Amino acid sequence: MCRVAGAPPRILPPLALMLLAALQQAPIKATCEEDMSCKTGFPEDVHSAVVSRSVHGGQPLLNVRFQSCDGNKKIHFGSSEPDFRVGEDGVIYAERSFQLSAEPTEFVVSAQDKETQQEWQMRVKLTPEPAFTGASEKDQRKIEDIVFPWQQYKHSSPLKRQKRDWVIPPINLPENSKGPFPQELVRIRSDRDKSLSLRYSVTGPGADQPPTGIFIINPISGQLSVTKPLDREQIASFHLRAHAVDVNGNQVENPIDIVINVIDMNDNRPEFLHQVWNGTVPEGSKPGTYVMTVTAIDADDPNTQNGMLRYRILSQAPSSPSPNMFTINNETGDIITVAAGLDREKVQQYTLIIQATDMEGNPTYGLSNTATAVIAVTDVNDNPPEFTAMTFYGEVPENRVDVIVANLTVTDKDQPHTPAWNAMYRMTGGDPTGRFTILTDPNSNDGLVTVVKPIDFETNRLFVLTVAAENQVPLAKGIQHPPQSTATVSITVIDVNESPYFVPNPKLVRQEEGLLAGSMLTTFTAQDPDRYMQQTSLRYSKVSDPANWLKIDPVNGQITTTAVLDRESIYVQNNMYNATFLASDNGIPPMSGTGTLQIYLLDINDNAPQVHPKEATTCETLQPNAINITAVDPDIDPNAGPFAFELPDTPASIKRNWTIVRISGDHAQLSLRIRFLEAGIYDVPIVITDSGNPHASSTSLLKVKVCQCDLNGDCTDVDRIVGAGLGTGAIIAILLCIIILLILVLMFVVWMKRRDKERQAKQLLIDPEDDVRDNILKYDEEGGGEEDQDYDLSQLQQPDTVEPDAIKPVGIRRLDERPIHAEPQYPVRSAAPHPGDIGDFINEGLKAADNDPTAPPYDSLLVFDYEGSGSTAGSLSSLNSSSSGGEQDYDYLNDWGPRFKKLADMYGGGDD
Repeated sequence: MCRVAGAPPRILPPLALMLLAALQQAPIKATCEEDMSCKTGFPEDVHSAVVSRSVHGGQPLLNVRFQSCDGNKKIHFGSSEPDFRVGEDGVIYAERSFQLSAEPTEFVVSAQDKETQQEWQMRVKLTPEPAFTGASEKDQRKIEDIVFPWQQYKHSSPLKRQKRDWVIPPINLPENSKGPFPQELVRIRSDRDKSLSLRYSVTGPGADQPPTGIFIINPISGQLSVTKPLDREQIASFHLRAHAVDVNGNQVENPIDIVINVIDMNDNRPEFLHQVWNGTVPEGSKPGTYVMTVTAIDADDPNTQNGMLRYRILSQAPSSPSPNMFTINNETGDIITVAAGLDREKVQQYTLIIQATDMEGNPTYGLSNTATAVIAVTDVNDNPPEFTAMTFYGEVPENRVDVIVANLTVTDKDQPHTPAWNAMYRMTGGDPTGRFTILTDPNSNDGLVTVVKPIDFETNRLFVLTVAAENQVPLAKGIQHPPQSTATVSITVIDVNESPYFVPNPKLVRQEEGLLAGSMLTTFTAQDPDRYMQQTSLRYSKVSDPANWLKIDPVNGQITTTAVLDRESIYVQNNMYNATFLASDNGIPPMSGTGTLQIYLLDINDNAPQVHPKEATTCETLQPNAINITAVDPDIDPNAGPFAFELPDTPASIKRNWTIVRISGDHAQLSLRIRFLEAGIYDVPIVITDSGNPHASSTSLLKVKVCQCDLNGDCTDVDRIVGAGLGTGAIIAILLCIIILLILVLMFVVWMKRRDKERQAKQLLIDPEDDVRDNILKYDEEGGGEEDQDYDLSQLQQPDTVEPDAIKPVGIRRLDERPIHAEPQYPVRSAAPHPGDIGDFINEGLKAADNDPTAPPYDSLLVFDYEGSGSTAGSLSSLNSSSSGGEQDYDYLNDWGPRFKKLADMYGGGDD
């Protein structure tokens, strides 16, 4: 049984939960009733409900109640308004997001039986919530609940009570509420709270899950409250679940789902993605040309007016040529041109202030923000280059190349250093031989007229060039200017003193060799190209004459010989001899030119043939004994081979012992005529005659070495033959080797002698490491002195006691020995001197040493190990460190300075 104040008592289902919605102490009353009489259809013809002005797509708005007396009927619901949809459970949903108008929205909800096609209708009237005004908020939140009751029957049982399912509509709660908090939302109550002590709780995000503590419930009364303002931009809706349990924690009702929608408020301004937007548009663009798109976002609900943005242009700078050169699509933010006249040469950049306003651009209620759009007008080639003058002038010295003779300047209004600004120059006339070219300066865009081929003043004194300039890219369409500009370039050639030149160069002269000295060979002259300069005649001189055969007349260039021309000279290559001559003028500055004279020397038979090689070897016996020889002739054909070989008639032994046979034009074979010829060296004369006209012949000596041979024809007595026949060069080489060897031996002997002397001198010195007389022995231990140690103290004896001077011969004495003189009288220091007497003692010892003739250095060797005879120190064995040290006072050592600090620490330390 459940009862609501002011209502008649009704019987509720035993497990039903009642959701009592309350806004500011005004709950939504949800009545539950059971009818014993059943009538299928809508319980009312018109149903009115108040909903939020902003409707979201898919948002549940309210429940419609339909009574079906037959639980097996399948009912299909429909809506006459396409913006709304009715689910199978009777819940009305919004099909899309929209804003309800101020007038109530009416539509028809129909219910149709799918089997009988019977249809029922009900009119629904939705009224938008008025603006929240604080005190009346509780009335604004009231949402009526229309419940479809579903009946459950058993076929074998009579009509029973029906149980209704409660569908809790969403609770709409505006964000940023000012309270007071906690603010009551709804009250949850079970009909069993009359008989049982129940405890209510809610779970889900916002309650017991992060973010926790936003929603709380009174466990006794079931009052659900919100504890702080909500922010839709953080969480748009909360899904909670309500529970009812007894005091023992046993569930008494099924949980109820509660949906709390946070209603958006216009609390966020639009924000542009960038504060400064950069775009470009070509100059001369037609109206309607797309430029750029600016975008802003709003954190509010984009499906409500709070998040619906509109764009507009607030200002344009500069306003030339029109203050409205651009427009913007108020919904998309696309910026396009609306006026013609974009000219980069006049206006290079436009700055637009763009405003974005929410609430669909409502200037009264909407929030707005601004950004800057910077539109750069890009350049197109709408201006051709134009020469700054119609005629340009320049001059160039003749024969100069790679010289800039004129600068062609142009102006172009397009953007510098772009293809629309860069100029290209070409010559259209005045240079048929291609002596000039025009380069473009990349920095200044000037045309540099440059000479690429030498110009002769005597041939061309003036050039008049026609040039044209155009851009790297063609002009844009619709431009009325001509595509190029033309100008004239006048170039004057300056006459300079040019070098004279020989004609021809080189000059070839054919001449037989053997031309005698003083003979005139030829005339080699030069020409001066400067026909318009007043100059004297040219002067000639010789530059190069390797063999010094020629001389030239300095005035007329006549060349005569100074020696006989010889084709076989080492300075002649391939019968050609080259000489170089110089021609100079007296211009300012003086100029000169060189010419080469080539003399082709014709051969004459001026050289007799010679035998080759000059030496040969053969055996004593007749076989084998053939020697092949060759005739060589510096002359060339026909003054060379074939050659004739023969032996002379005298002496008679030549023909008696030898015979010669020609085997080719240049070769012959010499062999023994007799069976045996004694081994030795023989000079065999051979007469060789060439084929020249007249013939030239010579007698050449062939040195033949006859030796004993083995079966293979190799000499076996080479040593005897070689000894008898060594040449001068071999003998000189052998002598040089012998001399070098003797020098090395002599140097080695001298070095050995010097080494022996150094070794003998070192032996006179006593090795300080081997001499124990002057060394301090480190024992690494302390004891009672020498008396308790087994040492041979004889090593400390004086040299005089070992070897008396009387037994030494006169004049024989070691260099390091102390000279024999009277002993000096050195001062004796007292056993315990006063500290003030130490200086006097040292001074007296110094004077005694200065007057001591026996004190070192008495020669180059210093002796430190001699103590002298009768030393006042006495024997070392008299030292008794254990007994006498304790009776001595050593404190005075501290007054002697830092050098005695160690001794003072050792002996003057008191008890230590």
